[in-house]
Amino acid sequence: VESTELRDKLEWNTKYFRNAMTENGFDIKPGDHPIVPIMLYNAKLSQDMAKDLYFRGIYVIGFFYPVVGKGLARIRVQLSAAHEQQHLDRAIEAFREVGEKYDILGKSKDEIIVKYGE
Repeated sequence: VESTELRDKLEWNTKYFRNAMTENGFDIKPGDHPIVPIMLYNAKLSQDMAKDLYFRGIYVIGFFYPVVGKGLARIRVQLSAAHEQQHLDRAIEAFREVGEKYDILGKSKDEIIVKYGE
């Protein structure tokens, strides 16, 4: 009998992280995949936020053109069944702090583009 424990944990981690990030005002692409795109729409913003998160102990990658389409820059978060809730909470808190710094929480795509450009 095969266990689904790891798959179930990954599914729980994914839902928990996606819900918390949305509740904190981040623009994320909808879905249930454990690769979570945090949409930022500006290449420099994605790099600056990824760097700030790194200094808070969170390793994420900013993606921008030509890896993604022009104006579709994002930070990609890769969730794992190895993450515990405290890891997710730490990442969510770091994202919230950095999101506040750049004043993007609760902002629409258009508001972010007006502030930072495409």
